[in-house]
Amino acid sequence: MAETAAKKKYWLGTGRRKTSIARVRLCDGTGKIAINGRELDNFFTEEKDRSAVVGPLALTEMQNRLDVFVNVRGGGITGQGGAISQGVARALKDMFGQHPSEGAEGEAATGMVKKLRDSGYLTRDGRMKERKKYGRKGARKAFQFSKR
Repeated sequence: MAETAAKKKYWLGTGRRKTSIARVRLCDGTGKIAINGRELDNFFTEEKDRSAVVGPLALTEMQNRLDVFVNVRGGGITGQGGAISQGVARALKDMFGQHPSEGAEGEAATGMVKKLRDSGYLTRDGRMKERKKYGRKGARKAFQFSKR
C-alpha cells in the first residue's frame, strides 16, 4: 500500500487573555482560518476581533500561505480574540525558530520574531478581573457609610 497523504507539518501555539485559553495549530495551506470549527467571519462579529486574529499573520506576510486551526475556551469575545492573537504569534515564533541559523535565512527568521515582539503580539496581557470582596457590592465599591 502506497501512502497517499503525506504527513502535514504543524506548528503549535497557546495563547491566554483574561480567562480565555486558545490552542492554535498552523500548517501550510491557502489562508483558511477555522475557530472551533467555524470560519473567522462567523465566529467574530466585530472587526477589531477579526483584525486581532489576523494581525500576526499580516505582519509576517503569511496570511495566504498558512491555514490556522483554533480551539478556544473560556472568557468573552474580546478575551478570546486576544488569546488567539497571542497563540498565532507563538506558533509563528515556533515556525521561524526551527530554521537553522545560517546566513540570511536565520537573520530573516530572527527579524520576524523581533517584529512580532515589538508589535506586542508575543506579550501576555496580564490584566484580569478583580474578585468581589465580602461585605462590599463589588470588587471596590462599598455600601453607603452611615455615621449615625
